Amino acid sequence: MSVRPITDTLRQIAGGEFIDKTSDMMAELVRAVDEQGGQGSITLKITVKRATASGAMTVTGKATLSKPTEAPMEALLFVTPEGNLVPDNPNQQKLNLRTVDVPAVPLKTANAQ
Repeated sequence: MSVRPITDTLRQIAGGEFIDKTSDMMAELVRAVDEQGGQGSITLKITVKRATASGAMTVTGKATLSKPTEAPMEALLFVTPEGNLVPDNPNQQKLNLRTVDVPAVPLKTANAQ
């Protein structure tokens, strides 16, 4: 008899619920990495212990999801001589910008021939 794939055993844990849960975790991890960048991981821990003297085994599975951390929010602010933080550079000259009123001009149309 050859060695069975581990997925066959994982499918038996909790009647298939364990492998379904870890599959959902994988999809969640992929979406998080796609949206946030960085990296994440899923850690699977499989514990096997003898249940009876006749050779029965208890197999327990545990999955832990570690998603990438979100990027911290930030702002670029400037320091004033008083020690305050402001959004505009206090050392930069202010421009006296104003709105210019432009009279409405009727549009001309071109005749296509």
